[in-house]
Amino acid sequence: MRTVLSTDITNAVRDMCIEAAHFLSDDMKSALVNAKENEESELGKKILGQLKENLDIASSEMIPICQDTGMAVFFVEVGQDVHVEGGSLSDAINEGVRKGYEEGYLRKSVVGDPLLRENTKDNTPAVIHYDIVPGDSIKLTIAPKGFGSENMSRIFMLKPAEGIEGVKNAVVRAVSDAGPNACPPMVVGVGIGGTFEKCAEIAKKALTRPVNEHSKLEHIAKLETEILEMINNTGIGPAGLGGRITALAVNIETYPTHIAGLPVAVNICCHVNRHSTRVI
Repeated sequence: MRTVLSTDITNAVRDMCIEAAHFLSDDMKSALVNAKENEESELGKKILGQLKENLDIASSEMIPICQDTGMAVFFVEVGQDVHVEGGSLSDAINEGVRKGYEEGYLRKSVVGDPLLRENTKDNTPAVIHYDIVPGDSIKLTIAPKGFGSENMSRIFMLKPAEGIEGVKNAVVRAVSDAGPNACPPMVVGVGIGGTFEKCAEIAKKALTRPVNEHSKLEHIAKLETEILEMINNTGIGPAGLGGRITALAVNIETYPTHIAGLPVAVNICCHVNRHSTRVI
């Protein structure tokens, strides 16, 4: 049994919050550069150039990439041979979020009650998804989610008979309905299978996979390519002002499901698609 101090988790989470808000991952940087090269619209090229300039300013001057620094979402893989000492794991993560958003001067966007709407003033609580895995380490992945794109998410409870074509049509419909509201070019996370809530969770997790990596399942990798092509044929384009590049990637995750169902969740993320991972 390995012991991990809760303060070490808190410090790591604090740093991850600040890092994700200011620095885009290498795969996303490359995707934006490639998008500008492949964009056919002159206006689209100009917009993509402005997005790249914004990223450069953010990293050099330590200004958040986007004013919406998001609600902190975590995917946490906890080794079954780890003991957290000094407090609970959830409390340690939330304390790290509090410190990260306060010390990093990041916008606090969380309200404690969804109807009364009183701001918690420190961006807590985070949304935390746990998975118990073999080993003696803790893997933390943060994916701060702004709500311009989050509000465009959809769940479709399809009939099994609708099959692959039904999945394609559902994803493209969600993107088309989102239009410019999700700040394209976007990354589209798709969850297929499981239940109502499981497909939403894996759609969100799909966004943390590097955009230059396809699914290891051959038929799913093919589906990712086909749906991306369909999305980029909609003509929505960068910032929704027309063009070829509406999405940078489509990442699909799957899970076994019931014989009577075909749940599909679409979780759209804007062009920044922030995420950071640490292993403790």
